[in-house]
Amino acid sequence: MSIAKTYNPKEAEDKWYSYWMENGFFRSTPDEREPYTIVMPPPNVTGVLHMGHMLNNTIQDVLIRRARMQGKNACWVPGTDHASIATEAKVVAMLKEQGIDKKSLSREDFLKHAWEWKEKYGGIILKQLEKLGASCDWERTKFTMDADLSESVIDTFIKFYKEGYIYRGVRMVNWDPQGKTALSDEEVIRREVNQKLYYIRYQIKDSNEQIIIATTRPETIMADAAICINPNDERYTHLKGKSVIIPLINREIPIIEDEYVDIEFGTGCLKVTPAHDLNDYALGQKHNLEIIDLLNDDGTLNANAQILVGEDRFIARKKIAKLLEEVNQIEKIEDYKSQVGFSERTDAAIEPKLSMQWWCKMDKLAQPALDYVVSGEVNLIPDKFTSSYKHWMENVKDWCISRQLWWGQRIPAWYNEKNEWVVAKTESEAIQEFESQGKVAGAIRQEEDVLDTWFSSGLWPMSVFDGVRNPENEEFNYYYPTNDLVTAPEILFFWVARMMIMGHAYTGKAPFKNVYLTGIVRDKLGRKMSKSLGNSPDPIELMAQYGTDGVRVGMLLSSPAGNDLMFDVSYCEQGRNFANKIWNAFRLVKGLETIDAPATEAQKTAAKWFESKFNATLIEIEDHFNHYRLSDALMSTYKLVWDDFCAWYLELIKPAYQTPLEMETFEVVKGFFKRILTLVHPFMPFLSEELWHDELFGDRDAKDCIIVAEYPTVGAIDQKIIKEFTFVQQIISEVRNIRNTKQISPKIALPLAINATEIDFTNYQESIIKLANIEKLTFVQEKIAGAVSFLAGKEECYVALEENIDVDAERERITKEIDYLKGFLVSVDKKLSNERFVQNAKPEIIQNEQNKKADAESKIKILEDSLASLA
Repeated sequence: MSIAKTYNPKEAEDKWYSYWMENGFFRSTPDEREPYTIVMPPPNVTGVLHMGHMLNNTIQDVLIRRARMQGKNACWVPGTDHASIATEAKVVAMLKEQGIDKKSLSREDFLKHAWEWKEKYGGIILKQLEKLGASCDWERTKFTMDADLSESVIDTFIKFYKEGYIYRGVRMVNWDPQGKTALSDEEVIRREVNQKLYYIRYQIKDSNEQIIIATTRPETIMADAAICINPNDERYTHLKGKSVIIPLINREIPIIEDEYVDIEFGTGCLKVTPAHDLNDYALGQKHNLEIIDLLNDDGTLNANAQILVGEDRFIARKKIAKLLEEVNQIEKIEDYKSQVGFSERTDAAIEPKLSMQWWCKMDKLAQPALDYVVSGEVNLIPDKFTSSYKHWMENVKDWCISRQLWWGQRIPAWYNEKNEWVVAKTESEAIQEFESQGKVAGAIRQEEDVLDTWFSSGLWPMSVFDGVRNPENEEFNYYYPTNDLVTAPEILFFWVARMMIMGHAYTGKAPFKNVYLTGIVRDKLGRKMSKSLGNSPDPIELMAQYGTDGVRVGMLLSSPAGNDLMFDVSYCEQGRNFANKIWNAFRLVKGLETIDAPATEAQKTAAKWFESKFNATLIEIEDHFNHYRLSDALMSTYKLVWDDFCAWYLELIKPAYQTPLEMETFEVVKGFFKRILTLVHPFMPFLSEELWHDELFGDRDAKDCIIVAEYPTVGAIDQKIIKEFTFVQQIISEVRNIRNTKQISPKIALPLAINATEIDFTNYQESIIKLANIEKLTFVQEKIAGAVSFLAGKEECYVALEENIDVDAERERITKEIDYLKGFLVSVDKKLSNERFVQNAKPEIIQNEQNKKADAESKIKILEDSLASLA
């Protein structure tokens, strides 16, 4: 069977993904093998594939495919997150389009619509991940609101409540007026916003004097409880103990003193609005001030405002400012920049709001999760994130775990008619609990709020194996703790820390060993890719254009762990070119005619070199994988295939036109190609599987696929032959360079002489003659005057051209090379003379610098001798 001239990615992708699925290659069940487990960070059911998902899941697939080939029992668990706020917003919007208001529906009816929406749209992103080649165990697909996972969440709430970690109370929260729910601090995105700073006049009671207060929020003056001055501010000493009158509503409030007030900001006076600012709330508690909440849940003014009732907060701001100007209570208005919090999910400006919520005490729960990272039991990769993780965990605040939504796990708390409450799993258990406490249950009702989504996803590595409900089950004990987690730094505290908290609370173990933190995918201008900016390509279209393997390679070539990826489609083009390079190399090998004959000595030498080069590179690749440098591992693979195999080895053994290749060498080449395919498979699964099944490698049965082939292991390495061949490559490259600079046709054979002092080139003569097109290769002891000379290591080489060389040009070339080496020598000497460097550097690094110095000095001497011979 002949192989197609060009690779058809789509045909291979559709064929082999279906084949892998049908033959159960992704399926994992407990057995005697070492498990290797990854749980997918569950994307929101509202999501579609974006570039961040592409990067994250490509990395996971590379790790899982490599582990599978290494003989481990590889299990990659996929799933989706119910994403309470985002999904409810989607469903509400869908209903609005149908003319249905959520308020007109019962909870049960709304949830029916929500489940219908989830069934219709919730699986889109997982289907898209199949296009990426994600080798997940799809039979294990989980959803955070599956019945068993939801039960695990409710059980955990009850467990934490009984242990004293969960409580109910009124505290200041971040309120999302659009989502109409509380948010945790981590769900608030702070941005610098252009605002106005309003300087408002407050009348001192029983006086003609006025005090000026600077604020960005004039719409909250009706909720003012006091004016605060710094006791050390001499400007306002005379106002101690007095009161002021709030403009427009003429309500009297006291002037209080507290060193919290910044004398330098604004006018040095602060309006205290305890219900609408976290710091003001603390001041209000300290000074026992009245709390007046003037905002409804949707951000409109309520009856407590007395004026502009029902107006949106931002419209009210403009109207209040105008009203204040009309009564001459505005001193001035300035442009002002300040940080404002926005909801991560709805992008609405956050309101600080006092609210009755459910909370989780975090100080004791968080300590083990901090210890895991500090001790190194859990590795954050790269470790630059350890300090920020440590800072956050050492300063952790109680977690607001309730959300004012219907979509999610409903909090298992129950209220009687007196508004007394108990925590219980079912209504019947709640009645029993009320009675056991000597309280009348009567007609009880369940808490309306649901739990924060992160409360459920915090259980993910356990709940996907039913480890919360059935901790002794075989799968949980086999797969848990998992091995590697691949996720984004922005959810290090949202999710990663909480998984460690909950994992420890249940098992006393961390849920994973390594956390690989990916960077953010940005465009060439450094902007984060997003649909709103229109700078993000569609991953599905990219894969259709460049092939899935090409896109995978393109993303990984430029995505070191933890560092942002400046993405450009040219990377995908580079990936596609790499796929085509492998395809064309295979076509070359398959198209060779053979003769039943042993390999030549030159072919044997080339094979020994590539075998050693392959094994040395494999050690390098293993080290990169062990340190989660996947981009470097791919680049080492790329260079091995493109440069060492295609550009050198194949050229070394390729026979002359219409000449057959010795069968012994042909079998060696096939063996190398098979190893190369197994090496590239984790990165390029489709291309490698397609070539693996070619008739060149013989007949294969259904299970003989590269996806489960043995991953290459390191064999013998001949460092001597690697070093010698480096000089051979230099010689060939230099001769080719001479041809280019002298404009000599590649077809014209040239004479070459080598003054070999350290290396025996006997075994390489045939290779040098072939690849450099040498007419005659001689070994000399003396310099050859009038020839173009160059260095290969310390070996001086000469190419005597038929016509006289341009002595002046050659002298200029050598002089430039000497100048370069002398400059390089200065930089090395500077480093070696630096006491701090010498004291702190490892011995091998210092030795490496000393070797560089000796090598440069040797080359300078040889070049100076060559320069003298041209005089």
